[in-house]
Amino acid sequence: MENKTLRSDIMLVLTSAIWGFAFVAQLKGMDYIGPYLYNGIRFAIGSLSLIPLIYFLNRRNGGRKKEKNHLDRKGIFLAGLLSGSVLFMGASLQQVGLQFTTAGKAGFITGLYVILVPMIGILLKHKTGVPTWIGAILAAIGLYFISVRGDFTIGKGDLLILACSVFFALHVLTIDHFSKKIEPVLLAAIQFAWCSLFSMIVAVIKEPILIESILEATVPILYGGLGSVGTAYTLQVIAQKDAPPAHSAIIMSLESVFAVIGGIIFLAEGMTMRGYAGCALMLAGMMASQWDVIFRKKSVIT
Repeated sequence: MENKTLRSDIMLVLTSAIWGFAFVAQLKGMDYIGPYLYNGIRFAIGSLSLIPLIYFLNRRNGGRKKEKNHLDRKGIFLAGLLSGSVLFMGASLQQVGLQFTTAGKAGFITGLYVILVPMIGILLKHKTGVPTWIGAILAAIGLYFISVRGDFTIGKGDLLILACSVFFALHVLTIDHFSKKIEPVLLAAIQFAWCSLFSMIVAVIKEPILIESILEATVPILYGGLGSVGTAYTLQVIAQKDAPPAHSAIIMSLESVFAVIGGIIFLAEGMTMRGYAGCALMLAGMMASQWDVIFRKKSVIT
């Protein structure tokens, strides 16, 4: 069991690293193509890349496949449409916002969804403990440090990324609801397809679409599609079979740290000491928000 947990933790660290460095790919991709076209192509690749995994899982589950999907085809269609719509809003706001901020700051602000999920859950009558409020306060202070300027204004890009984190929090709650009724990987593939379709529609209306530009953005697109969407999601699914939920949430929050590292290494981004202090506070807030889960998990184990 310890070996399985260690293997899962390693896979989750790799997942968070892929997602963190994806902010660099997302920024570089927009050197050649627009934000909506980039998302449209990468989510299409991500959806297609999950088809072999769906085929493998269906063969392995055999007769149990039908028991997993508790919704009929219409229900699956609507669940995928709703999930894909929320994902489209979050991904679009993030991709557009990246044009006006750094990869490192975007990674930490996006990571606020870890705290926003239980806070939004209050409206759904979910219980929210003291650790979540402590985490929210720490994260809010951290957000102030890295985003609010001397004249008490916040940058356009940071505001867009903050809005994206709200939609990602809603997306987590949506997936939590439907993943109990539909095979998770199937749901992922369908929602990625919808997100791709919506992104491509906007791209056709708002952005130039040139084959030459798409080819120049091949590396960022493939990283975003096969790496961030396809591979990282698959690793997450496999890892969470043997990893406690608290471990998973905390390790995946390291995505924001890798976003900063990627920005420094590949984009020569930098921050002031105030900015790094803000990042540290936001990371502490993300982890603090999960403390009640950790404590409860330990109690169950012991």
